[in-house]
Amino acid sequence: MESNRQRKVAQIIQEDMAEIFRKQASESQQNSFLVSVSDVKVTTDLSIAKIYLSIFPAELRAPIMKEINTNHTFYRNYIGQKMGKQVRIIPQLSFYLDTTLDDVERIEKELRGEGDNPIL
Repeated sequence: MESNRQRKVAQIIQEDMAEIFRKQASESQQNSFLVSVSDVKVTTDLSIAKIYLSIFPAELRAPIMKEINTNHTFYRNYIGQKMGKQVRIIPQLSFYLDTTLDDVERIEKELRGEGDNPIL
C-alpha cells in the first residue's frame, strides 16, 4: 500500500519526466518518436524511483532506452532541480520498458485467431 507521500512524489516525477521527454522528442532532428511515462513507483523511503516508459515506434526502443540509461544522471539532476525543495533525498532513477500495450495487442490478436496459436 502506497502512502500519500509516495503517490505525490511519484506524480511529481512522472510529470517532470514526461515534460523533459516531450522536449527532447520535439528538439530531436532524427526520427520522430514518442516516449511516455506510463507509471512511476517510489520505495517507502523515497530513495528509489522506478520509471516505466512506453516508447513508440517499437524499432526505436532499444537505442532510446540505451541513451536514457546512459544519461540517467542528467535526468536525476533535472528532477533534483525541480523538486529539490520538496524532498530531502532525490531518488535514484531506474528506467524500465513498459510493454503492457504490446502484450494486450498480442493477446487480442491471438483471441481473434490471427496469431501463432492454432485454433482448436
